[in-house]
Amino acid sequence: MTSDTDSHLSATRFAEFDLPEPVRHGLESAGFTHCTPIQAKTLPLALRGVDVAGQAQTGTGKTAAFLVAIFTHLLRNQPAEGRRANQPRAFIVAPTRELAIQIHKDAESLGSECGFRIALAYGGTDYEAQRERIAAGVDILIGTPGRLIDYLKKKVYDLRAVEVAVLDEADRMFDLGFIADIRYLFRRMPDPERRLSMLFSATLSYRVIELAYEHMNAPQQVEIETDQVTAEGVEQVLYYPGNDEKIPLLVGLLRRIEPARTMVFVNTKRAADRVWSYLQGNGFSAAVLSGDVHQRKRQTLLKRFEQDEITVLIATDVAARGLHVPGVTHVINFDLPQAAEDYVHRIGRTARAGESGHAVSFACEDYAFSVPDIEAFIGAKIPGAAVDPELLAELAPPAKIERRPRTGGARGKPSGGKGASSKKGAAKTHSNSDAGSGRSSRRRRKRRPTPPSS
Repeated sequence: MTSDTDSHLSATRFAEFDLPEPVRHGLESAGFTHCTPIQAKTLPLALRGVDVAGQAQTGTGKTAAFLVAIFTHLLRNQPAEGRRANQPRAFIVAPTRELAIQIHKDAESLGSECGFRIALAYGGTDYEAQRERIAAGVDILIGTPGRLIDYLKKKVYDLRAVEVAVLDEADRMFDLGFIADIRYLFRRMPDPERRLSMLFSATLSYRVIELAYEHMNAPQQVEIETDQVTAEGVEQVLYYPGNDEKIPLLVGLLRRIEPARTMVFVNTKRAADRVWSYLQGNGFSAAVLSGDVHQRKRQTLLKRFEQDEITVLIATDVAARGLHVPGVTHVINFDLPQAAEDYVHRIGRTARAGESGHAVSFACEDYAFSVPDIEAFIGAKIPGAAVDPELLAELAPPAKIERRPRTGGARGKPSGGKGASSKKGAAKTHSNSDAGSGRSSRRRRKRRPTPPSS
């Protein structure tokens, strides 16, 4: 966000707002000069203490909008008298671990001169370390519902001193079944009239608005109008390959574009394994990001992807939201998603913050039925392209998928571990979407090799 001419920015400059010096310096250090439209509409309200329910596409600067509002509020208001160190003043809830981690990273960057203690709580790793950090003292607590509720019930912290509450990607909370958890958390905060609240969502549907009015103080709706649902800078194209042509077409396209940073989306873990083996066997540095990859390994893979040590990241929909990896040039839907909304979230991994990008989709024999719903949802026809025989690569043999040693009991059950969530699937080796069709663990071990992680 550094150029006055960037088309994704508004004419509003951050310098026009009355911001504390530490916040202003943080924005300048990050190179933020002009607001995006959602920032330009949100900040005048939030800085006056007005609750906001905002709608905007992914990658439009929502995180910076609510972080600037939080920092400003906390710097200009004294904490409640008698507040304890483990009582957060600001509370941010995100639906996925990846999004929570990204918000925390942005908060530490933009708030580097504010002096706030910022803590992160998410499942899958670092249970005791996260707990100790929160208990030692926290001003801004960011996390996912399951781990936040776990610590709350164990009295690691409480919400009675919250001054600012943020719910990010509220529509995704519904999709993932977290709404009961969200209500549980918000009911343990001060009344809506005694705190500033902000909610952000890709869509302000009836159920999202109902949630907003239930837990916020007369929120003002902020909607960024756009002529298209997908990001403006994404060039989309649709191929109709046969099932047996998908791998040769994928390899042929990747050889032609010579990707620096490409994400390939699939619908199942089995498909991810197969795609990885052929890409690895045909000279591409690839890795799989899916529900059964441990959280620390996910973060390592994403770091390697950002540093171009891995050029192709194969992902199930666990990675479709919440990730901000700069410089993703291509998104390839090897499998078209069965939900039209997921198409938008997937291709939103490219063309972020005003950049350009390419979205290539395969409408194969199994998933071509999704095309009409996707085109109806985005309000546009996706340009088609012929499967030129010259694009179909001659394939080298696939790489061997090595088995990973099992963890847990004799029948392959995941270990419960301290701090494991009670939610079904929250701490399992496989996510619900990747868990397979319910075969016994012994039979699955014979038929489904453990996925590669690099």
